[in-house]
Amino acid sequence: QVQLVESGGGSVQAGGSLRLSCAASGRTFDSYVIGWFRQAPPKEREFVATVSWTGSNTYYADSVKGRFTISRDNAKKMVYLVMNSLKPEDTAVYYCAATSRATSWEESYVYNYWGQGTQVTVSS
Repeated sequence: QVQLVESGGGSVQAGGSLRLSCAASGRTFDSYVIGWFRQAPPKEREFVATVSWTGSNTYYADSVKGRFTISRDNAKKMVYLVMNSLKPEDTAVYYCAATSRATSWEESYVYNYWGQGTQVTVSS
């Protein structure tokens, strides 16, 4: 089992940057793939990025590719999402989530554990 807590959200102007952090607790952190999702009501929760168990593989939604970077530090039990060139359409609550599944990482239903979310607001 793993518990997740996000931090680092805030308000920035378009073109700015933020770094989100996801702190995990639990003994088996490195057995989980970690993903970031976001939700801006009334839209559905959408995939943003995911990082594999060792950090060697990363995947991004087309909408953030080239602007966002996901990484993890297993020794610190941390996952990061660096967001550059932010746009107003990036405004959402951002969630980190953990799964032990080996496939379909872009699908929210495969993730067993979720954090409480952190708000990101980008103004034009």
